[in-house]
Amino acid sequence: MSYIAIVDYGAGNLMSVHNTLDYLGYENKIAASADVIENAAGVILPGVGAFPDAMAALKHSGLTEAVLKAAKEKPFLGICLGMQMLFEESDEVRPCKGLGLLPGRIERIETALKLPQIGWNALDILRPNAMTEGLENGSYVYFVHSFMAYPADENDLAAVTDYGTRVPAMVARGNLFGCQFHPEKSGEVGLAMLRNFAKLTEVGK
Repeated sequence: MSYIAIVDYGAGNLMSVHNTLDYLGYENKIAASADVIENAAGVILPGVGAFPDAMAALKHSGLTEAVLKAAKEKPFLGICLGMQMLFEESDEVRPCKGLGLLPGRIERIETALKLPQIGWNALDILRPNAMTEGLENGSYVYFVHSFMAYPADENDLAAVTDYGTRVPAMVARGNLFGCQFHPEKSGEVGLAMLRNFAKLTEVGK
């Protein structure tokens, strides 16, 4: 049976994503080995904590190559820190290389508002894509972060939100997607996005 793999490298909020996919009725597996990722119809890379710690944990897990291969071949979604890891480098804590799947870097949000940004903010959808299908512009989603992406290619920027400055909320390039917000914690809007992602994987209910 086809399934969505949720990458388990010791630095992701696995269970909330797993439980949400279960709730929606989509077959999914926690992936702690390369073969589970390689055999998946689609892959989700969650992430919590600091960028260098997450990259070190991914390297230590031995899953980096499987993740890079999957991101180039099948529907792939990075969530929160998992989205940031798609980029080339981050300044969080110390300069640290990312996965380099998208050009650009991660830096602290330059805003007069309190950090971290925690709460519900409206999406301004710049470039509709498969994951935003059926969503209204201005839909609210849930954020928790202090750092943000600076994509080098504006075409990769799918949606932004306002937090005293323009904050990239979503990136998309081909089969590769990233959400700075947590779709699994974003109510009906987030559920709709995860349904859209599952539709891309053709994982049945």
